[in-house]
Amino acid sequence: MVEIELDGKKVEVLEGSMVMHAAEKAGTYIPHFCYHKKLSIAANCRMCLVDVEKAPKPMPACATPVTQGMVVRTKTDRAVKAQKSVMEFLLINHPLDCPICDQGGECQLQDLAVGYGGSTSRYEEEKRVVIPKDVGPLVSMQEMSRCIACTRCVRFGQEVAGVMELGMSHRGEHAEIETFVGQSVDSELSGNMIDICPVGALTSKPFRYSARTWELSRRKSVSPHDATGANLIVQVKNNKVMRVVPLENEDVNECWIADRDRFSYEALESADRLTTPMLKQGGAWKEVDWQTALEYVANGLQGVKAQHGAQTIGTLASPHSTAEELYLATSLTRGLGSQNIDTRLRAADFQHDGKVRWLGTSVASLTTLQRVLVIGSNIRKDQPLLAQRLRQAVRHGGKVNALNGQAFDWAMPVANTLVADAANWVQALADIAAAVGAITSAAAPVAGNANSAQAQAIAKSLTGGERKAILLGNAAAHHPQASSLLSLANWIGAQTGATVGFLGEAANTVGAQVVGALPKAGGQNAGQMLAGGLKAVVLLNTEPAFDAANGAAAAQAIGQADMVVTLSPFKANMDISDVLLPISPFTETAGTFINTEGRVQSFHGVVKPLGETRPAWKVLRVLGSMLSVPGFDFETIEDVRAQAIPADVPALLSNACSAQVDVSPAAGQPASAAIYQLDSLVRRAPSLQLTADAKLQGGL
Repeated sequence: MVEIELDGKKVEVLEGSMVMHAAEKAGTYIPHFCYHKKLSIAANCRMCLVDVEKAPKPMPACATPVTQGMVVRTKTDRAVKAQKSVMEFLLINHPLDCPICDQGGECQLQDLAVGYGGSTSRYEEEKRVVIPKDVGPLVSMQEMSRCIACTRCVRFGQEVAGVMELGMSHRGEHAEIETFVGQSVDSELSGNMIDICPVGALTSKPFRYSARTWELSRRKSVSPHDATGANLIVQVKNNKVMRVVPLENEDVNECWIADRDRFSYEALESADRLTTPMLKQGGAWKEVDWQTALEYVANGLQGVKAQHGAQTIGTLASPHSTAEELYLATSLTRGLGSQNIDTRLRAADFQHDGKVRWLGTSVASLTTLQRVLVIGSNIRKDQPLLAQRLRQAVRHGGKVNALNGQAFDWAMPVANTLVADAANWVQALADIAAAVGAITSAAAPVAGNANSAQAQAIAKSLTGGERKAILLGNAAAHHPQASSLLSLANWIGAQTGATVGFLGEAANTVGAQVVGALPKAGGQNAGQMLAGGLKAVVLLNTEPAFDAANGAAAAQAIGQADMVVTLSPFKANMDISDVLLPISPFTETAGTFINTEGRVQSFHGVVKPLGETRPAWKVLRVLGSMLSVPGFDFETIEDVRAQAIPADVPALLSNACSAQVDVSPAAGQPASAAIYQLDSLVRRAPSLQLTADAKLQGGL
């Protein structure tokens, strides 16, 4: 530790720290633009000049290392004069368009100009103009004349997103930030550049010119997409969601969010929103009131139960639903006498021992891993925020290995990649296990080729280092031999000291298991239900055509049922449903998501339900009462939550697996959703569907 004196106070910081770090620790604010706590030091803007004793001139706080006994003053005349001089230079070419700038009201330059800017300018020359550029549907570079060349966006691309999509061309007054040779900005984390821009040079293209920042109410929420559970600030005007930005949480998403977290709100106002209950009569859809729709559903379910038996009724629920919704859907199904309830819509192997599958470690710990094996995942697109955690680990010397059907571009160096057809993943993992056994002198659980060069390289990597993890992705979880992959992964983890876990597909993949949204003895799993044969099907937030492993066949099979009830925020499944019940998306209801590390995160609705839309938990509660199912006398969401979620969720988490390993080639390919096809919200967000990733995957 090094002790310095800062504005008369003694401060201790780690050796190698900068003066800026000491100021942060002491709670002293030093004005700055280019410095960002998550990015490398650039010392571009010079706004953080401070007075260092015995130094011949003011020094940049962000790039001046601390030394024992150093004396720093941040508010002397010399320091303030230097900072005001820098501000004068920054404002020479800056356009004075605050009244129309999207960043007005939350602009660092605007804020600091009040304290350090002059009331008049000595410069009368024309300001420079930077030609606007179109870099894609999400980030606007229409106002790059405002850029102060802090290079935060450039460093973010290099260091966090892993893709240097922006750079600085030319020199002097001609220098500007731009993409390479007219390319677009396509990173799945690109929207974070908007947040870290200290001026209004980079703005949100979907939000642009739609509201002023001081008109917006700010409300906390949680992302309903992947299993990271990113914390959000949802900004609202006139009961309409206008913008979504990150809420900083170092243990979950740090200060970043993925583009699908940021821009999926566009779907909330889509023409596809369902705002009134609808019944299909004579092949035509007709709007009805809630009482009529609910009586139709209740009478229909009772009729099917009386005529065909309760075992012909099933519920397919999306793992993007809240824990409370999933609990009530499960209770309703079982209350009718059926065990047919499942959320594993894309799975092919349904072996389950009642344990809750999870990440196997904390999200934050991914940043410090030294050795990683990722099995069956395009992690960069499946889990953008977890991928950037691994990217940080690699930047600090970690080694990432992969077993996949192809070599993906993860925007980070991958030490070893074993490419194998998905049908042979179990055998490929058995080869790695054999190679590990050869190193540790342990007998592998099944026969494998320990002489495979790729398997040996991965085994050697995993047996080195200290902090290690084996992570199974969406394709591994949906694999026809998922249990065999988990068994082998557990054996390798035990031999190498690595944790073993699933990255997690959806916001509530873990939550669905916690509340028991799985078939019990005698019940049909999702694969069996999607194959057809049920007489009545309840679809909660589910579109079989897009959410199931074999979408077209699944939708056709479900459509053969006597009655199909869809609970959705959108006009979904209209070709196969008999009744549509409009339920609230995550912004219009309270609920709970349990992320992949088992973190329980509850949230409130941020806007009122649109039209006649109702929270799904209320709809299910009323249906339960109408069907005389016991235990449906909840009055508040808190009552449901208390019943649904056990007090000690961590005690339920386990990736133990007793399944026998089957190395024979698997039949069929694992089903995985593309980045902007994951759920009903991202599928209906226009700007996301215009991205390069969406064009590669095909639209809705």
